[in-house]
Amino acid sequence: MKILITGTAGFIGFHLAEKLLKRGEQVVGLDSINDYYDVRVKYGRLEKTGISKDDIQYNQLIQSTVYPNYQFIQLNLEDKDNLNQLFESQKFDKVINLAAQAGVRYSLTNPDAYIDANIVGFINILECCRHHQIKHLTYASSSSVYGLNKDQPFSTKDNVDHPVSLYAATKKSNELMAHTYSHLFKIPTTGLRFFTVYGPWGRPDMALFLFTKAMIEDKPIDVFNYGEMQRDFTYIDDIVEGVIRVNDNPPKENPEWDPSSDDASISSAPYKVYNIGNNNPVKLMDFISTIEKKLGKTAKKNMLPIQAGDVPSTYADVHDLIRDLDYKPETSIEEGIDKFVDWYLEFFEVE
Repeated sequence: MKILITGTAGFIGFHLAEKLLKRGEQVVGLDSINDYYDVRVKYGRLEKTGISKDDIQYNQLIQSTVYPNYQFIQLNLEDKDNLNQLFESQKFDKVINLAAQAGVRYSLTNPDAYIDANIVGFINILECCRHHQIKHLTYASSSSVYGLNKDQPFSTKDNVDHPVSLYAATKKSNELMAHTYSHLFKIPTTGLRFFTVYGPWGRPDMALFLFTKAMIEDKPIDVFNYGEMQRDFTYIDDIVEGVIRVNDNPPKENPEWDPSSDDASISSAPYKVYNIGNNNPVKLMDFISTIEKKLGKTAKKNMLPIQAGDVPSTYADVHDLIRDLDYKPETSIEEGIDKFVDWYLEFFEVE
């Protein structure tokens, strides 16, 4: 199986590529390597998979020195012509699209980046899948699509028509675009609504990274909504396992589907949307306490109101993930934070 994974200098894409490579799949990784956050982390991930920073040139395939079944290319998804040439030359069987402009708060001040990467980039992926007989497109959506929804746990059957950030709106748009291509061109597509992913090699703009860094440097941490937040934190290995199970099981056409039903996550087309979350929301103050315990330090807390675009709580209903794929994330927050902090101390050589 030859698989294109976009976003392999990113957090989830890096871990996913390693897991599939170790399973023996042939993988081509793609990433723009933008500077949204510290590129040292991005290049560190690539180095671990045998891709040297010094060898990277735009739109040039590089062979890994660690995995003989891995190649990497720096490419923007907005670059339609070169993306199409990549599909034409490589003859992929499946595509896992994880590349995107991430971050809710960043979208408040840099909206164009989200339209370029998440809308223009995604339509280019869909067009390439359409014209190159891709057997299954798996793509990253987000728990942020639930927006103003108050019913918890969040179910894929719920209405998601009220996003509270442009980032969320682009992810909801991706689901709609994917359904259109599944319906018109019979491309099997599966969207994955990830819930607050964390773990080693995690993103520097996420709470765990920010809190750990600040506490080690004896600086205050920003605690939004005065600590009255909870998140369904999901460990990276659990996310990767979920992605692989989904990728291995493309959705099929369902002529028995009733459009008057309450379930918007399925269709008569070969289309499906899943939540991947821990199904166990953690209070923000308990999350902070777990980091404090691991570091043996008490955080200096800067209590602030909730930020625009944020929601106070997330909680994933994973019933259909269990039903269809016999899978449920299970890593505890204590175990996950322990592994992250150990990685952080080693990577940044903290004594």
